[in-house]
Amino acid sequence: PGFLLPLPREAPANRLALARWLVDPRNPLTARVAVNRYWQNFFGIGIVKTAEDFGSQGERPSHPELLDWLATEFIRTGWDIKAMQRLIVLSATYRQSSKMTAQLKELDAENRLLARGPRVRLAAEQVRDNALAVSGLLTEKVGGPSVYPYQPEGLWSDGNEDIKYKTSAGSDLYRRSLYTIWRRSMLAPSMAVLDAPDREICTARRLLTNTPLQALVLLDDPTYVEASRSLAARAMGEAGQSSNKRLDFLFSWAIERKPDAMERKVLLQEEQRVLGYFQHNPEAAQKLLHVGASPPDAKLDPAQLAAWTMVSRTVLNMDETITKQ
Repeated sequence: PGFLLPLPREAPANRLALARWLVDPRNPLTARVAVNRYWQNFFGIGIVKTAEDFGSQGERPSHPELLDWLATEFIRTGWDIKAMQRLIVLSATYRQSSKMTAQLKELDAENRLLARGPRVRLAAEQVRDNALAVSGLLTEKVGGPSVYPYQPEGLWSDGNEDIKYKTSAGSDLYRRSLYTIWRRSMLAPSMAVLDAPDREICTARRLLTNTPLQALVLLDDPTYVEASRSLAARAMGEAGQSSNKRLDFLFSWAIERKPDAMERKVLLQEEQRVLGYFQHNPEAAQKLLHVGASPPDAKLDPAQLAAWTMVSRTVLNMDETITKQ
């Protein structure tokens, strides 16, 4: 097409010539697509909403001059991805409050005019990694083969007894979601519920849903129950005997603030209610504490640990914990 930068006359007809054409400073198309993806990662929606389609069937950019400037800046800095991400997150636009007002909802519900900071749920992999990191379970090892985190028994085989799913052991259980084994015909169920794509096709833009099943996964999946118990044990070990200080610890690690008066009242009442239940039902406490592969801390009172695990589960399931805002 005539609107594209032509190949140099002396260029050979091979892949090297194509690669050089793609990143030619006079050809901003590649850079525009790239910076739009980075913008989408931080704001939840790209300057061009249809990140997978910049053609005539795609949506026009909300801020075309901004997109062009970011693209040329990306080229000027030598395609430095880290510099581009730093530029975006340090901008006044990104650092705005994400609070939605009635006026903003009426005028710009999708935040296409960028009148507020981004507010978008974390990707499925990030939700899991965040829970593991907050609880202290996350294994930060880089590289290596795929791992097999918790999965309902029999799901992987799908009726074929020759196909076995062997859950990983030790630190491999808590590796970043990036390393989770991926089978296109059988997705990791907890991530599929949170809208992870099946990878049958390239997915430039994930469509986010909001379902009750997602809340049930965050409450009952072994990964999140175990993370809740680990976070509760940290709070009991590091925040002392005070229930208020323990609650402050949970909030500071999960959402980096203190609970407000209503949250404090509700959660402390819940802690006392479930503590009484577990004190009268020690078998139930032991059943909860032995979800997952890692053993509970034997130095801690089982009833108290179970009660604070329930509180931690609530905090890890809060909208603020799983949402970028």
